[in-house]
Amino acid sequence: MTKRVAILISGGGSNMVSLVDSMTGDHPACPCLVLSNNADAGGLAKAQERGVSTVVVDHRPYGEDRVSYEKQLIDALEAEQPDIICLAGFMRVLTAHFVNHWQGRMLNIHPSLLPKYRGLNTHARALEAGDSEAGCTVHEVTPALDDGPILGQARVPVLAGDTADLLAKRVLVQEHLLYPAVLQHFAAGDKRQINLT
Repeated sequence: MTKRVAILISGGGSNMVSLVDSMTGDHPACPCLVLSNNADAGGLAKAQERGVSTVVVDHRPYGEDRVSYEKQLIDALEAEQPDIICLAGFMRVLTAHFVNHWQGRMLNIHPSLLPKYRGLNTHARALEAGDSEAGCTVHEVTPALDDGPILGQARVPVLAGDTADLLAKRVLVQEHLLYPAVLQHFAAGDKRQINLT
């Protein structure tokens, strides 16, 4: 049975586009929803162009009340009955309550070689540390930030003269390859780690 995938975004949605565009032919999954916390997210129009339903659940009216906000998120998602949730640049920290609701069914992509550099400013931190390589990781989401079983990684060399922006652009190219590859395996029930170089 084809798995239904909901993708959560906050911005331009380039990883969402790579995921949606990959789910064709005999792929074991199909996109059922793109959800954003931001009505101005550029990715919403890109999803609509691809025939994918969209919904906005704005976090701002809820202030610091994350539980009430996440209840609305869960309601919006459950209406589409997804089997898998893919976080693709969704810039909200999710509570354990939300994560546990989707435990074992939620993926995230993070722009570092986890467990290095959880959180933000990953590329700048890799450069400051003098790392010879950087990259990205797709992992199952757990209540701990940027934690959970690693399902795939892609590595890129750090080059002389790299800035955080230059490194981010090269890593993003790999994100667009890695995330669809991991999703295809995950939707088929295969959790073996994928490594791209």
